[in-house]
Amino acid sequence: MEEILRALVRGEIDIAAAKQKLNVLQIKKIGDVAKLDVNRARRTGVPEAILAQDKQPEDVCRLSLAMAEANGYALITRVKESDLVELEKNLPEGYELEINRQARTCVLKRKGHVFAQNGRIGVLAAGTADIGVAEEVVTTARVMGCEVIKAYDVGVAGIHRLYEPLTEMLEKGVAAIVVVAGMDAVLPIVVSSHVSVPVVGVPTSVGYGMGKDGVAGLLTMLQTCSPGLAVVNIDNGFGAGVFASLIARQARG
Repeated sequence: MEEILRALVRGEIDIAAAKQKLNVLQIKKIGDVAKLDVNRARRTGVPEAILAQDKQPEDVCRLSLAMAEANGYALITRVKESDLVELEKNLPEGYELEINRQARTCVLKRKGHVFAQNGRIGVLAAGTADIGVAEEVVTTARVMGCEVIKAYDVGVAGIHRLYEPLTEMLEKGVAAIVVVAGMDAVLPIVVSSHVSVPVVGVPTSVGYGMGKDGVAGLLTMLQTCSPGLAVVNIDNGFGAGVFASLIARQARG
């Protein structure tokens, strides 16, 4: 990018040519399988994650290595054991893997890479079965530079468990709180009625019978009468982590 700008200043290329060259820099073509948006984090503040689901392990590895080479790190979501084997087998010298099997996430990064600090958020999970999605939120937020205060198994069936961690989050100045819940998924609504910061609800596919696979939880959150609650798709920990982190970044200024 610097070379292109210097060439423009020197008059070696015109604005149209510089614009074309800069646009090319934004895309890294990986064979016939992908075109990575390697400058997305610089442009939007949100990195392009490598969604491993339904991809071949070899492709996951190639895409992740290319992204890490361009940006210093790559966030991989919905990762499978076969993907991890391929990544570990092809890990270049000077790089490391941070694996969270519960979240099904992996961060491939250069050793010594430090993520910029961009505020603080809270993450709550209603039940133990919701922790996997909550941990995806945590990994995403940390990659985006947020400190995370988390508390799990604080659902409404034992509502007294909620107040201590919620108080801690507010005292430490979280800019937003992500609440992950399955079954009836009432917890985000309860939380939003107690706090003055934005709440992001994540319905999970935990549950059975009528409204199974997260449908009942999603509808519950969308029908909330407690304002201040935004809702992402079922099991979308990545999306919730991004949204809360952007709020925290703006709050920090």
